[in-house]
Amino acid sequence: MQENKTELNVSIQVLEKMAQIAACEIEGVTGLSKRAIDIKGSFKSKSVFKGVRAENINGAIEITVYICVAKGVKVREVASAVQTNVKDKIQTMTGTVVTKVNVFVADISIPDEEAQEA
Repeated sequence: MQENKTELNVSIQVLEKMAQIAACEIEGVTGLSKRAIDIKGSFKSKSVFKGVRAENINGAIEITVYICVAKGVKVREVASAVQTNVKDKIQTMTGTVVTKVNVFVADISIPDEEAQEA
């Protein structure tokens, strides 16, 4: 009997979009950073920064996410939840191993009313 094997190839841009969606699902995340916080990485890419970087390293995926969090949240818990959710969603949807999810807190969102009082 002949086995039918299929192979799935997902572009880096699609992986980055999946990671964006998964990160924003976490309570306490108000969005993703629109600017790179590492100078070295910002010079490599000529495209608009999306708050997520995905790299395919020997068939495994490494993801870096730059999040903005709400004022008053427990940053460690939010970052841990982002790591878990991003890894689980990408592995489930693509079947590709995610070896590392780095989370950087790039900003804290302060409501407009509080920002004007300061």
